[in-house]
Amino acid sequence: MSRKIIVAGAGCALADYLYTGVRFNTPHFQRYASHKTGDGGLTPGQLVFTEELEKFSGTLYSEICHEITGGQSPDAFNIGGPGLVSLINASQLLDKKDFEVRFYGGTGSDDTAVLIDEMVRKTPLNTDHYRQISEKNTPFTDVLSDITYDNNHGERTFVNNIGAAWDYTPDLLGDDFFEANIVCFGGTALVPQIHDNLTSLLTRAKQHGCLTVVNTVFDFRNEKKNPEQPWPLVDTPEDYRLIDVLILDCEESLKISGQRTIAGAADYFIHQNIGALIITNGAKELYAFSNGNLFEKTGLLRLPVSKKVNEEFLRNPALKGDTTGCGDNFAGGVIASLAMQLKTSAIGLFNLTEAVAWGVASGGFTCFYVGGTYIEKSDGEKLGIVQAFKNEYINQIPQL
Repeated sequence: MSRKIIVAGAGCALADYLYTGVRFNTPHFQRYASHKTGDGGLTPGQLVFTEELEKFSGTLYSEICHEITGGQSPDAFNIGGPGLVSLINASQLLDKKDFEVRFYGGTGSDDTAVLIDEMVRKTPLNTDHYRQISEKNTPFTDVLSDITYDNNHGERTFVNNIGAAWDYTPDLLGDDFFEANIVCFGGTALVPQIHDNLTSLLTRAKQHGCLTVVNTVFDFRNEKKNPEQPWPLVDTPEDYRLIDVLILDCEESLKISGQRTIAGAADYFIHQNIGALIITNGAKELYAFSNGNLFEKTGLLRLPVSKKVNEEFLRNPALKGDTTGCGDNFAGGVIASLAMQLKTSAIGLFNLTEAVAWGVASGGFTCFYVGGTYIEKSDGEKLGIVQAFKNEYINQIPQL
């Protein structure tokens, strides 16, 4: 009997409270809109901390939220965070007989922690290492979603409280974290002590022979600290060689690289000897590259989003949920494909477009429901749906 492939991940995990009726062009929202980068105001597509928004506006966040949402209760509660959501998706796409996906993280002791625990137990994810570490609030994000933004493609603004994540330290990962075949760091900018020690953690992972995946999130902490400087991700540019797969969205790629265009950002990471790179750009085409260490070597590819997803929306607009968690689920699809290919292919011969296809399909399916985490009605339900989108996508790009 072959040994299970273990995927272990750490990073941003929180509660998402979703408000889907927000409109960014209203006076209520514009009153708290950012004037300049990093000033603590609200910006579509970006994240701000509650304490920074309060300093910017001189108003308690509870009052700001009440005004912007019209006093409405959240439309939905869901699990959020690039670390947790991506790994939940990966766990739903991978066969439990051959794969195990583990999440490492910490909560507070409040009702939000209970709600997260109740929901995550409905997924295949192993959360034995996700437990209370602090008396601070469990991290949460209010997701203010405007489905009409950008010609009805939709966009969200995130207001985050880091809470207990301030207290999550590298030593809490433990030795067994690095015994996994694949280790993932997702949205570590919202887990400050993990983020600030990312290079040493990646170094340790490579010393143990792990494949490494990093997927990023808007780094408001460093944007606030040095708004004109690139965001730090690893200690030196040479440390990008420690990352086998780096997944970013357009904004994050520009901010971390310090470049002005996606192509320029891609070129920056390629020159730092990144193993593989994927840059998403919402409903627009994405970029992908492999240096040949893990996936077969490619040039810089420009790939479309899923035509099938767009066709479904055109046929039935009522199917549309929101875009919350699309990027996180995209990363989870790539991670799942990485695990699948580790089972069947030799290192250096993995197929990058296959991994992208699982990411595109996972991110596309997220648009059909509200929130980032999908709770299955039965085992294998999500795999069946996502695999169908994935197969359609592969047919969409036969020339590749």
